[in-house]
Amino acid sequence: MDEIVKPELIMRIIFSDNKYEINAELLDTIRAVLEAAARMEGSAENSELSVTFVNDEEIRKLNAKFRGKDEPTDVLSFPMGGELLGDIVINADAAVRQAREYGHSLRRELAFLAAHSMLHLLGFDHKDKAEEDEMCEKQEEILKTLGIGRDIL
Repeated sequence: MDEIVKPELIMRIIFSDNKYEINAELLDTIRAVLEAAARMEGSAENSELSVTFVNDEEIRKLNAKFRGKDEPTDVLSFPMGGELLGDIVINADAAVRQAREYGHSLRRELAFLAAHSMLHLLGFDHKDKAEEDEMCEKQEEILKTLGIGRDIL
């Protein structure tokens, strides 16, 4: 019997406006997290998404415009569906601040934010406790598959 070989996931990830100089190693981590989430959910083959890094002020404006919350947040997701999954906007200021607050690396924080946002693009939410628990489990599972634990500095 012939072995069925499943093609590798083909997902185009565009990192735009990297004026915050997120280094290549961190971008590779984010890419790996996004691809792992897509594989885990059996989604996103032949798809595309963008990741943009902004600061507190830029994300505050986006949060006010699209969510009616005039305050900065750490990450925003803009799902589009179909081959164009959507856009992820990561607040670089918040990522640095939260990594310090939680006592772990910037790599861990960016990986967590990427996993969280990708799950939103794939249709997950956390409007109630059950949804939040499911999303938290999936986030940790994604990070665990890549060996990204809660590294303490």
